[in-house]
Amino acid sequence: MPTIRPFAAVLAAALLAACTGNSMPAAALDAQQDQPAGGLVPPTTATDFTSSQLDNVLAGSWRSEKNRARDVYRHPKGTLQFFGIRPDLKVIEITPGGGWYSEILAPLLKDNGSYTAAVKKSGSEAGDGGLRAKFAADPEHYGKAQIVEYDPKAPSFGPAGQADMVLTFRNVHNWVEDNSAPAMFKGFYTALRPGGVLGVVDHRAADGARLEDIKDSGYLPTAFVIKLATDAGFKLEGQSEVNANPKDTKDYAKGVWTLPPTLTLGEQDKAKYLAIGESDRMTLRFVKPEATTQTAAH
Repeated sequence: MPTIRPFAAVLAAALLAACTGNSMPAAALDAQQDQPAGGLVPPTTATDFTSSQLDNVLAGSWRSEKNRARDVYRHPKGTLQFFGIRPDLKVIEITPGGGWYSEILAPLLKDNGSYTAAVKKSGSEAGDGGLRAKFAADPEHYGKAQIVEYDPKAPSFGPAGQADMVLTFRNVHNWVEDNSAPAMFKGFYTALRPGGVLGVVDHRAADGARLEDIKDSGYLPTAFVIKLATDAGFKLEGQSEVNANPKDTKDYAKGVWTLPPTLTLGEQDKAKYLAIGESDRMTLRFVKPEATTQTAAH
């Protein structure tokens, strides 16, 4: 079973080997990559190391087959790399549902970082999407994962200014519908340290679509989501097409839920919608600006 090795120790050893021109001992390579050492080259940068750790996690036996089958639509490695994930970061995932990304993030961050799942207060544990039970059932991979509850009207996700990264996947359209989106983005801003990253993935509306016309479809105009973030104080740092799907026509009577995995129409045109796949999605990276110091005018 793939394992996640300590970030600092393994990376330091790899970098030392690269700098000195010496190869890492076979035992160290074997421990690092859980593969035979012969012919392997150790990672030489933090990016290379993170990539190898992501590969290990994505191949993890703890991931359900149902969730693993959706990698082709959700592109978790490319998405997380675009956001700048590293195994030593303090990461908060907002409204993770049943834990699709929890299966990736919690084990990745277990040894050197931290993973917190932020769930909406509901008055019962059923509101956590089964995360508490999921984490309790597998302490080897989720034993250090935390859960925090928030009030969407005045959301707080933990100590202010401490998180390195806040991530949310396919949730903004729900907050827009219940009018909590501005408060949520302000909460993200408060939770992050200066220089921290906000990563957002959501269903992308057709070019030129007006929010008022599509609000109930699950799709959102990209410019609208960007404005939510920038109004909260964030700066847009990048956009990625890693989750694009040009087959998605975005004109379904039942909205985005017509497509998999929901397939609201059941057997009606099921083959057609399976062939389209999951929705076309925007992937946005924002940053909380570093604190600026004003210099006196002379």
